[in-house]
Parts: sequence; C-alpha cells; structure tokens
Amino acid sequence: MPAPPARFAEPPRDCALCPRLAAFRAANRKAHSGFFNAPVPAFGPLDARVLIVGLAPGLKGANRTGRPFTGDYAGDLLYATLPKFGFARGIYDRRIDDGFALVDCRITNAVRCVPPENKPTPAEARTCRESFLAAEIAAMPKLAAIVALGQLAHNEVLKALGERRAAFPFRHGALHRLAKLALADSYHCSRYNTNTGVLTPAMFESVFAALAARLGRSD
Repeated sequence: MPAPPARFAEPPRDCALCPRLAAFRAANRKAHSGFFNAPVPAFGPLDARVLIVGLAPGLKGANRTGRPFTGDYAGDLLYATLPKFGFARGIYDRRIDDGFALVDCRITNAVRCVPPENKPTPAEARTCRESFLAAEIAAMPKLAAIVALGQLAHNEVLKALGERRAAFPFRHGALHRLAKLALADSYHCSRYNTNTGVLTPAMFESVFAALAARLGRSD
C-alpha cells in the first residue's frame, strides 16, 4: 500500500516568517486596502499530476486578487494556454470568481508573499521553500511533472526536491527527467519577456504541448 501524502497547510494570512515581506504586506494593506494583501494560496487540486511554479506574486496581480497569476499580463498568457492542452476549462477573466478551473493541474509560487520590486531575497526564498513549497510538493500524491516558470523558480524547485542544480541546467523547452517526476522549463510568461521577444506564445505553448504528450493527454 502506498504511503499517504504528506500533510500541507498554506501560510496564515499574517505569516511573520519573513519580516521584510510582512512589513511590505502591512504597508500595502494601508496603501491598497482593497487588495488581497496576504500570502497567496495555490490554485488547483492537490491530486493534480502537474504543478506549475512561479517565483512570487505580483503586486497588482496575485497580491491584488488572491489567486496566482490572476490580474496581470503573465496570467493572460498562462490562462489562455492551459485550456488548449486540457489543463483548464472555462473563461479566464482576471478575477477569482470568473469560474475558470484547472484540470489535473495546480499553480503555486515558490514565495507566497509579494516582495518589494518583485525580488525576494535568498533567505526569503529559502524560508518559504522549506516551510511551504517542499511540503506542498510532497503532499501531491499523483504529481508527475512540474513546470518551472523562469530560472529562479527552476532553482527553487530543484532545491525543494533535493536535486543538484548543476545536473539539471535551466533551458527553455527542456524536459528534465528527475528521479520521480519530470521538470519542464519555460521562460517566465511576463510582459517584459514577451515584449522583448524572449518568449513568444508559440514557444510557451510548445512547453505544454510536450508535457501533455508525455502525460498522454489528448483532451
């Protein structure tokens, strides 16, 4: 009989593990009282086979809405792509009550709280990884593949899994075979990357096409 999945809990609304992030969150609650302004929980079921990992919530995206990649350009591209390969259904409308749903897929961030200038420190990334990301991965009993959006997310995933980064260098379109699952790499779907041509919609879709083929998805 397989071992039961590990227990996992999202960080509390007033998580104080990272003092700088907690202070920034408090300042944003004053400046933007209508925003979510709390650690952003993952989106999608724990029994999904695919986990998509970003680095951290955007100030006026997920930090505003309370759902990963919801309300900013990165989400526009991500949530337009997932239904094409059977990983989501519904119509994405930049709000958490839009009825958009993930299928066999879960989305999370390596760092749960929005950081100043979108840049968590190494200590903050380590704290969130050790407190939440590693436990979240361990709690997904059917997990078969992780998609890392950007090199920093790629690095955090490898650390959470106890893998050597040198053995699995980041490269857009790479599909690394780890001990128990696959790790797919993509450039981050940010406005900057798409505006500069670093990432095109076709390049982004190719990552999920390869992943869907590996998982045998045809829907």
